[in-house]
Amino acid sequence: MSQETAAEATKTEEQTHGVTLTDAAAAKAKALLDQEGRDDMRLRIAVQPGGCAGLRYQLFFDERSLDGDLLRDFGGIEVAVDRMSAPYVQGATIDFVDTIEKQGFTIDNPNAGGSCACGDSFH
Repeated sequence: MSQETAAEATKTEEQTHGVTLTDAAAAKAKALLDQEGRDDMRLRIAVQPGGCAGLRYQLFFDERSLDGDLLRDFGGIEVAVDRMSAPYVQGATIDFVDTIEKQGFTIDNPNAGGSCACGDSFH
């Protein structure tokens, strides 16, 4: 492997994050974007201070590219994580559930030391 190829491989590795999007979540995100006729947006997960447990997730569609974004593609849906949030969501899985009891995106985060009853924040 040439030095240039090794450098490119390292650069590619540095641009990814450890969040996983399940097939169900990718399909739902893609369906929502298709419904809106948008192919210029990505799904962004971020962590912000707040909530009753100290940190709050933000999961939203975003057309912006922030400096230092870490990106991964899941079947045509790009998931973006900013560099500050990445350590907090490393290894997290975003899923979509559709049952009688609950419908929506869920985040299973092994880094969360504890969470609140509503599930919107963690520490």
